[in-house]
Amino acid sequence: MSDKTALIVSAHSADFVWRAGGAIALHSAQGWRVTVVCLSFGERGESAKLWRLSGMTLEKVKAERRKEAERAAEALGAADIQCWDLGDYPITLDREALFRLADLYRAIRPAWMMTHSRLDPYNADHPAVSAFAQEARIVAQAHGHHPEVPIIGAPQVYLFEPHQPEQCGWKPNVILNITPAWEAKRKAIECMQGQEHLWEYYTRVALQRGVQGGRNSGMPMTYGEAYEAIFPVVANSLG
Repeated sequence: MSDKTALIVSAHSADFVWRAGGAIALHSAQGWRVTVVCLSFGERGESAKLWRLSGMTLEKVKAERRKEAERAAEALGAADIQCWDLGDYPITLDREALFRLADLYRAIRPAWMMTHSRLDPYNADHPAVSAFAQEARIVAQAHGHHPEVPIIGAPQVYLFEPHQPEQCGWKPNVILNITPAWEAKRKAIECMQGQEHLWEYYTRVALQRGVQGGRNSGMPMTYGEAYEAIFPVVANSLG
């Protein structure tokens, strides 16, 4: 089993695909064990296509979204996907869920994690999850929380790209070359049948970030994903 681990905390069942699918596929192919937590299925606010079908119910929507997310995670090579069913619009992030996530941090001990932007005027679930995931990281570093379990170190937190970054105060400072992983990401994108209208949108986003990544690195890059790293990068050399 690989000792290289990462954690993705996704508000809804498709967010990890659009925003971090390339990172998941790329690192999984390199031997990382990537755990994806979907806090909600997006069953109320992000499943309009399913709700237009005759005879649809809340439980049927959840079941379909779960299947989509699990197929997408498999396509990306994720080691584990957990669906916590905390509801959406609004999502319920209580003390029990906070400690559950803190305990997961300690169990998998990620080298880095990803979650949502700190602001999003279009979707209140996203900044709520961002704050929640970062608070759980803090709890997981607290010596007094389950003192019989070793605390975690200081995993970097990457905030993945919101749907409309200009409105969310999100400024990318990391661009990841996901060209080698694009085929897997596109396959995962196409698993999300409930939100087919976003397939080409996020393909264009990846192409745009690829252009920007190439211009900032001088390397050939076709597809990219961009993130905002919260904490400073600590290095022994700048070369």
